[in-house]
Amino acid sequence: MTLPHPAERRRQQSRAEARRAILDATEALLVEDGFDAFSMRRLAERCGYTPPTIYHYFADKQRLIDELLEERFQGLVRSLRRVRGAGDPVADLRAFSFAFARFGLRNPTFYALLARRPDPDVSPPPAAEEARAIMEAPLARLAADGRLTCELEATQQAVWSFLHGFVLLRTHRNDVVWHKDVLENGVDALLQSFVRGAGAPAREENAR
Repeated sequence: MTLPHPAERRRQQSRAEARRAILDATEALLVEDGFDAFSMRRLAERCGYTPPTIYHYFADKQRLIDELLEERFQGLVRSLRRVRGAGDPVADLRAFSFAFARFGLRNPTFYALLARRPDPDVSPPPAAEEARAIMEAPLARLAADGRLTCELEATQQAVWSFLHGFVLLRTHRNDVVWHKDVLENGVDALLQSFVRGAGAPAREENAR
């Protein structure tokens, strides 16, 4: 295997650093200003690269936003895939919920972007649809088995509302002394409310 010349390695590193800086600045501006106010001029001011340089790496504004969202959602998908399925939809939903919330806490800027109303002209990236499918699969199984106490859509929205609120509050309300098990307690309360026979799970794995 032939290794790249040191000069080529430096160029590759420089290109990677430029792309990373542009993507990170894009994410920050979208969180601050929203999709409608986002512009390449503002991006150039933020990241320090000229518009021609930005267009060298990304064909246009839409391609840039698409790539950012796909990259970030791929990170969420990887976190969800690392969850070992238990074969029980209740246990799987519980584990996926924890993984989703903890990913949000580790990536607050990206999650703040998710919290904004999406641009109707921006299609969800493939990784976003994959993450949604992973999260919704256990609930679909429970609905098919007749174990949900209310409609599937209402249950999905209840779970999403709790996880969404949990991540945003934990991220932005540092003045609150949060109970160490608030995530586990909240998810378990939801499951026991919406799933017949969910029961109280063993909590040894969550002991701190």
